[in-house]
Amino acid sequence: MRRYIIRKSLLLLIIILPVFSSTDCKKQPKCGCDGDMLFTLSKAQAVVYFTEDGTTITFQTLSDSYSTYNICNPSEMFAGLSESKSGDILLVSGSVFWDCTYLYQTSNSSYQNPYKVYSVQGTEIMSDLYGKK
Repeated sequence: MRRYIIRKSLLLLIIILPVFSSTDCKKQPKCGCDGDMLFTLSKAQAVVYFTEDGTTITFQTLSDSYSTYNICNPSEMFAGLSESKSGDILLVSGSVFWDCTYLYQTSNSSYQNPYKVYSVQGTEIMSDLYGKK
């Protein structure tokens, strides 16, 4: 009888223990340029695309062609693009955050999309002069 009670108690403990062990809530990451910073780009080589008036600037780094980065402050960064044309390889620096549209879409979908979208608070865009005279 004693063994029976011990086995039932252990079985009950195994079933109930996971409920109490995972009571903490996961913090939802904040998105956008005023959100939680993910990482920093420091003079990363990227193919930069921009409009003629400088209202939008996007780029893809050469090391990760599946991710797209959108500049949050394009009017400030447009001055560094005066000598470049859209599609040139440039060096980009800035703080990287999740893009809100991407974050909302992935949270509502069970499909894992390999194409990620980030927002970047740009600090510098400059020409890549490596190997040029």
